[in-house]
Amino acid sequence: MRLSGLHLLLTYQCTFECDHCFVWGGPQQSGTLRLAEIDEMLRQAEELDTVESICFEGGEPFLYYPVLLSGVEEAVARGFRVGIVTNAYWATGVEDAVTWLRPLKGLIQDLSVSSDLYHADVMLSQYARNASVAAEQLGIPIGTISVAQPNEEDASLASLMFRGRAAEKLAPRVPHQPWHTLTACPYEDLRQPGRVHLDPLGHVHLCQGISLGNVFRTPLADLVASYDADAHPIIGPLLQGGPADLVRRYDVPHDEAYADACHLCYEARLALRQRFPGVLTPDQMYGVFEGR
Repeated sequence: MRLSGLHLLLTYQCTFECDHCFVWGGPQQSGTLRLAEIDEMLRQAEELDTVESICFEGGEPFLYYPVLLSGVEEAVARGFRVGIVTNAYWATGVEDAVTWLRPLKGLIQDLSVSSDLYHADVMLSQYARNASVAAEQLGIPIGTISVAQPNEEDASLASLMFRGRAAEKLAPRVPHQPWHTLTACPYEDLRQPGRVHLDPLGHVHLCQGISLGNVFRTPLADLVASYDADAHPIIGPLLQGGPADLVRRYDVPHDEAYADACHLCYEARLALRQRFPGVLTPDQMYGVFEGR
């Protein structure tokens, strides 16, 4: 495995609770990185000597703005390209958005704003518009991430993946496919991932909810060097024959049809969590948190 990018989930908390969210982001979520933990992750990324970019996301990273800013500054100081993903809840006006973004001028190479019908009643919310105007005034590159609605076909939109909250909220709204036809992962390169997600608890996610290990217990360089995709208890079956093979391998009870491969994979992993607690983790990725 050769990693060129790390995505740091600064927090699982979010101002929204979108039906399509595969990390179950929301106001009631828990788990936020501290400055010392960010520094440690960046140190380990630098030690790898292959990582080129760091992306801060969540949840909503701007909820912890001083920590976000400090993390961005440290990442830049270590020579990484830096990006941020946000829903732009903070862009209540153009002037206000400029105030939020000005300290990031010259530091970040990409600001990605999530805006679609899961976040507002229009595809491009006023918050996203304000953020875009402010970023352009400051010379900060900005783009929009918009995810398709169920049954929506539009090449300009990101695909809706039925995992996380989407498996519960949205999967019933689309036609299903026979489970045994779901024989490949269509979205992730699980054998040679170029990037992974590091969450506030230290878990390294090959795909959200499938852990390679924990950087607070084992150095990232060691996790990367020892990664054997075929021997991994979850990744191995997925590479062999997709979610259908995961179901067969462990004799997982299942329905006859699912919305897509992500849907079957997510439901199978839910059923296997007690068997592989160190791999199918943390609770936050599976909608298990206080108050639910």
